[in-house]
Amino acid sequence: MNIETPAIVINRTVMRQNIKRMAEIARQNRVELRPHVKTHKIPAFALEQIAAGAVGVTVAKIAEAEVMAEHGVKDIFIAYPIVVPSKIARVIKLARLVKMSVGVDSLVGARQLSAAAEEAGVLLDIRLEIDTGLKRTGVVPEDALSLSKSIQALPGLNLNGVFTYKGAMYQGQSTLDLEAAGEEEGRLMVAVAEELRTNGIPIEHVSVGSSPSAASVAKVKGITEIRPGTYIFYDRMQTKLGVSTLQDCAARVVVTVVSISPELVVVDGGSKTFATDVQPNQAPLNLRGFGEVIGYPEAVLERMNEEHGMIRMNTPHQLQIGDIIEIVPNHICSTVNLHNAVYVEDEHGIESMTVLGRGKLE
Repeated sequence: MNIETPAIVINRTVMRQNIKRMAEIARQNRVELRPHVKTHKIPAFALEQIAAGAVGVTVAKIAEAEVMAEHGVKDIFIAYPIVVPSKIARVIKLARLVKMSVGVDSLVGARQLSAAAEEAGVLLDIRLEIDTGLKRTGVVPEDALSLSKSIQALPGLNLNGVFTYKGAMYQGQSTLDLEAAGEEEGRLMVAVAEELRTNGIPIEHVSVGSSPSAASVAKVKGITEIRPGTYIFYDRMQTKLGVSTLQDCAARVVVTVVSISPELVVVDGGSKTFATDVQPNQAPLNLRGFGEVIGYPEAVLERMNEEHGMIRMNTPHQLQIGDIIEIVPNHICSTVNLHNAVYVEDEHGIESMTVLGRGKLE
């Protein structure tokens, strides 16, 4: 493999299998698929997902939306509250070019969006975010009706959906029971949507689902859309949750052995290469180390500093300085955001692709 390390290498065949499998899950359950592009941040991959059946994409920030729109994505949902006037102006500008939806979870944010949309003569589609247990953004279900009525009265806005992100949570706690997590997520959201419809608010979109819960929540009657992201590559966290195998992990970090001691193998990838947001030994996953060292199941990437990764091998090995190792990171989404480019490998060779959405955090 003639690339400089550390680097992310993506198996195109495996990636496309993952794309096809999730699209089939959506088709079988008659729900729309709107993948979150935070995982790959590459418009060409988003267009592959759309070609396979996705209706559009989900992003977290307006800067990501701009990158996707600039490169041909025509239907974008910003699943994040946009509350800063300068960013709202960018949303309005984008809404003139592509089909746009924006998340809200407060009357303050909705009023700002309303004022900007009315001034620009734009009718902006919005979706109300519901907190179904993650305790992040979103309103609790009990407050959804009151807030929806207030938003519905604002000019320039078309409140036509509700959405949530819950992940592998059940009854407010992390869980490995993905069927229970998905069923609870779906049931809560369908109940909210039905309450709003009963009170005259025309909810069209009931949007849910992470990669862990997508297959189970899609089965719940009344769900209209799933928004998984990690599934395009999968990672060690998804494998431990049981939604993928290591063979499904299309993206691996390749590193070079730079030093060997009696206890450790040291590689040229540290915290500037691997995301550290999914820490080892955290319940319920209890992952050992920061990634799965391919071919060495007992090895543990136990600690890192900026440029060094320290792997405790635990069993005899024949590794030498200069050898290349592949590692599946715990969390691929935030790992990709550390890299300017990825390398896509198939039967024709290796192609470098710029991560155009990297660092688009505003």
